[in-house]
Amino acid sequence: MSQAPTPPPWPAPEPCNVAAALTRQARERPDAAAIHFPVGRRGNDVRYQSFSYAELDRESDAVARGLLAMGIRPGERAALMVPPGREFFVLFFALFKAGIVPVLIDPGIGPKHLKQCLGEAAPDAFIGITRAQLASVLLRWSPATIRHRVTVGPRLGWGGQSLARVAAMGRDAGDTPALCTTGPDDLAAILFTSGSTGPPKGVIYRHRQFHYQVEMLRDRFDIQPGEVDLATFPPFALFDPALGMTTVVPYMDPTRPARADPALLLDAIRRFGVTNVFGSPALLRNLGLHLEQNDETLDGVRRVLSAGAAVPTETVRRVAARLPDGARVHTPYGATECLPVASIDSAGLDDDVIAAAANGEGICVGTPVAPNLVFVMAVTDEAVPRLEPEHLLETDQVGEIIVHGPTATPGYWHRDSATERAVTVDGKGRAWHRMGDIGRIDEQGRIWFMGRKSQRVRAAGGDLYTDQLEAIFNTHPEVARTALVGVGASGEQRPVLCVEPRQPGRVKDEAFAGELRQALLDIASERDSTRAIATVLFHPGFPVDIRHNSKIGRETLATWAAGQLGGGSGS
Repeated sequence: MSQAPTPPPWPAPEPCNVAAALTRQARERPDAAAIHFPVGRRGNDVRYQSFSYAELDRESDAVARGLLAMGIRPGERAALMVPPGREFFVLFFALFKAGIVPVLIDPGIGPKHLKQCLGEAAPDAFIGITRAQLASVLLRWSPATIRHRVTVGPRLGWGGQSLARVAAMGRDAGDTPALCTTGPDDLAAILFTSGSTGPPKGVIYRHRQFHYQVEMLRDRFDIQPGEVDLATFPPFALFDPALGMTTVVPYMDPTRPARADPALLLDAIRRFGVTNVFGSPALLRNLGLHLEQNDETLDGVRRVLSAGAAVPTETVRRVAARLPDGARVHTPYGATECLPVASIDSAGLDDDVIAAAANGEGICVGTPVAPNLVFVMAVTDEAVPRLEPEHLLETDQVGEIIVHGPTATPGYWHRDSATERAVTVDGKGRAWHRMGDIGRIDEQGRIWFMGRKSQRVRAAGGDLYTDQLEAIFNTHPEVARTALVGVGASGEQRPVLCVEPRQPGRVKDEAFAGELRQALLDIASERDSTRAIATVLFHPGFPVDIRHNSKIGRETLATWAAGQLGGGSGS
């Protein structure tokens, strides 16, 4: 960069460590449940166990001291591959308390990307279940850097210690509090992106970012101490102790939220008096359908949060209709690199907003979450070391969304070129994160999302933005969803509308398929923005991201579409 960013203007406590909230809760509410987690299932009967704040604090203290006794030093990095549950929460808070930097990588990205990510992160320790340890040894994940191993479960000859032994070592070391005095700008964690729109990257998190995420979530969504959170995406639940909430881990595979059984989710909500639900759009869709079909309600729930991809309006409205008076569905907008950026709730998704989306004006993601500053800059794929006034666009002009805020990452771990393309610095020395999203800001300060910059269709007549135009076609009653992709060379791409029908089997009928294709082409012909779309392909089920099962894999679809057109299919 041509100019180094100035220190952040947002104060944070010294020392600064999100694990301090757990110790505080243990002191103030020792016997209150910190976490309920499933330990078995027989039919529709799920057995849960509970962990109080005092127990979680005491156990994570012991593990923190044990990790240090093993020889892992504060500031060193530890890859953590443990499924959600008691051990995951104990280990995460233990790492924070010890000042050891957790490295979180989604195992669903596959062995090749896992090896790449671990090679970049170069962890000093590997903490994982038996299966993860076995894979790391056989596939040689960062063998040159991993000096310590902690196994949750049986060890099969790779050395190191079991988690039980580490906890015992910590208890033998004494019973003094283990909380490390980390500063706001000390490295707190490396969180890898899911790689849904490019290679996974390690996002740098400082302790300051975690502190402000807690503050911003509490203030924007009015979260009160004593609430109960259904944590279908476990990393978000790590904020719960700081927010004074009890965590409920439901019986589900968190890597496949679209397959979560809504009846079991509803059972957990009722059993533990859940007030806050967080779920991906795919999970929320299935829960909403279950509630509607069985005429059931979410009594006692104060808010539902959904993120990870654009949430369909029909899903928001379906779930909102099953909430008590005053409760709302919120769809916060952001990314691993900066969260939360903005948010809108079910009350804000009024008929005018929905009509605007259906008319191709973009997807409204709400107003910025304070104290974020959000602007739109001219679209470019190049690095912009210095943000000049002429880069910024006016109201309703379409460009790339940029954010200056306390939760924005300073960059990517060992990815200098990616950091240079993602961060720009203005004349006041303020660092702005480039979201990689196309959008606009209206006169009311609302942000309208148009699509990912990397997924825009580079056609001869100009760029076409995916989510903006797909919303137009998604209004057809026979369409479940659409995905706009480009086939061919950049600047001369052929726009192709991929369609996932509500009833995939019906498009096997050539007459029905022909009628639906023509109806969509007629819609395309009605607007200048969509007139270039002259090809429609039907797909039985879109590929989606591995983390939320909601982001459409347009890159994969583009390859598929190119193959279909090469074989003469489509129109």
